[in-house]
Amino acid sequence: VQLQASGGGLVQAGGSLRLSCKVSGSNFKITTFDWYRQAPGEQREMVASISSSGNENYAEFVKGRFAISRDNIRRTGFLQMNSLTPEDTATYYCHLRYYGMDHWGVGTLVTVSS
Repeated sequence: VQLQASGGGLVQAGGSLRLSCKVSGSNFKITTFDWYRQAPGEQREMVASISSSGNENYAEFVKGRFAISRDNIRRTGFLQMNSLTPEDTATYYCHLRYYGMDHWGVGTLVTVSS
């Protein structure tokens, strides 16, 4: 199973970015798909998840600003990030659990300038 994340970059506070994560080697449509993030010196934390049926869950600190989605035909997950703040600066990782094993993409760095 491979996950390839993209879409990170430098953005000013208040701006938006859209992350993508292309998944291969798994039956993507049956898995819950997640985004995590890790800021320097901090632990990795869950940002958002979307189940195989489309149920979404968000961390409190992104509710109302971020939106997770998935395209099962293209085997791709997305994270739309709006109203970004410097506190959102982190490396973002896509993740899924497939047959009991965790799979992570290489992180994509998001930097929000004030």
